[in-house]
Amino acid sequence: MNEFPAVDERRHADSPAEEWTFSFWNPALAGHVLVTRRADGLFDYGWGLWRRDRGLLHVAETGIRSRGDGLLLKSPGLWAELVCDDPFGQWTVGNETHAVELDDVDEALGRAYGIAVPIASDLEWYAVSGPESITDGYRQNGVVHGVIETEEGELTLSEVSASRSHRWGDGGWCGTDSDEIAVAHLGARLAFRLSGERSVDVVLTPAGWRRRE
Repeated sequence: MNEFPAVDERRHADSPAEEWTFSFWNPALAGHVLVTRRADGLFDYGWGLWRRDRGLLHVAETGIRSRGDGLLLKSPGLWAELVCDDPFGQWTVGNETHAVELDDVDEALGRAYGIAVPIASDLEWYAVSGPESITDGYRQNGVVHGVIETEEGELTLSEVSASRSHRWGDGGWCGTDSDEIAVAHLGARLAFRLSGERSVDVVLTPAGWRRRE
């Protein structure tokens, strides 16, 4: 039985902070999307794509204003949106921007200098199970279908393992759908430097992205 009402899929305006994550992974590529609403009402956004034997594609932008009461984020050079199509059943996750291609993931925690490349993604997330309680919210397993457009062509995702999370409260979360720290991982890593002193550094495990040890 789902203990969370459909209204919990919406923004919680009365909470000091709020966070949404979407992840997907297979042996060839893995991605992570992070949206955080800060106490000042502005948003931080992170999007990363790991590709085996290729450079990391990285987007991190802070202090973004949302349009309306949904999750449409726009700033110079960035359009990103999360849309709940069916509570606990389906989400659309899209963006259009320039990513930075990085050879070393540690650069993402610094100035993130690299080659700017245009990217666009249009992904559909579908649930395969109900939501589970985590600290200050819930996580949910699913699959992702869709397309990521890069300079080198389209990457098509079909029935790719995925998960997501939604938390609200005082903040300070780890930027993934689990509070666990990875013990063993599959070699993929993503990192984001967000506003203030906050950063997210995660590695891929068979269960999804987890905090780096």
